[in-house]
Amino acid sequence: MQSGFRAGHGCTSATLKVLNDILTAIDKKHYCAAVFIDLAKAFDSVNHHILIGRLNSLGFSNDCLAWFTNYFSDRVQCVKSEGLLSGPLAVSMGVPQGSILGPTLFSVYINEVALAAGESLIHLYADDTIRYTSGPSLDTVLTTLQASFNAIQLSFRGLQLLLNTSKTKCMLFNRSLPAPTRLSNITTLDGSDLEYVDNYKYLGVWLDCKLSFQTHIKHLQSNVKSRIGFLFRNKASFTHAAKHTLVKLTILPILDFGDVIYKIASNTLLNKLDAVYHSAIRFVTKAPYTTHHCDLYALVGWPSLHTRRQTHWLHVIYKTLLGKVPPYLSSLVTIASPTCSTRSSRYISLVTPKTNSLFGRLSFQFSAANDWNELQKSLKLETLISLTSFKHQLSEQLTDYCTCT
Repeated sequence: MQSGFRAGHGCTSATLKVLNDILTAIDKKHYCAAVFIDLAKAFDSVNHHILIGRLNSLGFSNDCLAWFTNYFSDRVQCVKSEGLLSGPLAVSMGVPQGSILGPTLFSVYINEVALAAGESLIHLYADDTIRYTSGPSLDTVLTTLQASFNAIQLSFRGLQLLLNTSKTKCMLFNRSLPAPTRLSNITTLDGSDLEYVDNYKYLGVWLDCKLSFQTHIKHLQSNVKSRIGFLFRNKASFTHAAKHTLVKLTILPILDFGDVIYKIASNTLLNKLDAVYHSAIRFVTKAPYTTHHCDLYALVGWPSLHTRRQTHWLHVIYKTLLGKVPPYLSSLVTIASPTCSTRSSRYISLVTPKTNSLFGRLSFQFSAANDWNELQKSLKLETLISLTSFKHQLSEQLTDYCTCT
């Protein structure tokens, strides 16, 4: 599956799908292992002859193929530094980066590697590829993963794409089963052993082998703290309106990105993000440190981070119902068909799949259905409405309330 450069797809949808599969495997008390594949200079390594052949196999007309052949021909590049321009150098490989066609052409070029998945699952986001598999036997899981990794390496070689061995990593997701004393190595076709890691940054989100998101939240804290520190050191230079805009444009997007993914972290970890969020609001409002956080939210008119995450999450669920998310997510939810006529049967509800543990309840397929059905107790939608109307109704439902003692 390819999520890169496609309408309705994104880093969040791709990670939600991968995370759902891993959590579902853990819920079954299965081992789950993954290989995060990194390619060296992937966009610059595209072979034009192979790409034209791929376009031809997809049914492009001869005129189109001739146009693309001309598009790739006689391209040159040069470097300009301090007013000096180097001589032109012919470009015989790669797709023009920064162009409109470049990303699409690269996706066409690389998508066929998914056919080599075998018994493993695969997800591509441009040149970011994850290969993962699960099962009750760790030895079988690693054997299957090695076989599929070998197959994809052969596919990359056929496309003349080079594996970056030093940045390609393995991870064993092991949250409920005892950790093995020694893991079998996953090796490249050249005989190099891949490194097992406990953390890996996948599509902007740090995944850890326990799926605790401790590493990701630690990085978020550090990133936001450094930005807030800079803002406080220069606060005399900003008006109130500028402060408000700066935080809205430089702090909130960091906290919002991937929040529907890491929302499954423990409250202890999520509370650490509340602390930096409150610091950002104090920068805007000049409120003293003793100001209660509920008063801080009122001063800027912003909701708590919990409410922000919940709002974004319910937006994702509703987009799923509207079919505005990739099929690999929409296929994970099923609208319930009532077997008898009751007052509540008029409302749209989702089938909640069975789970065996807390990990299964954290999966997309369970939590989306469960949270939607909970929302419907107050929202009570009988038919699907527009996304804009849903957001308006949701804003009236989700309000912050203080639970402090």
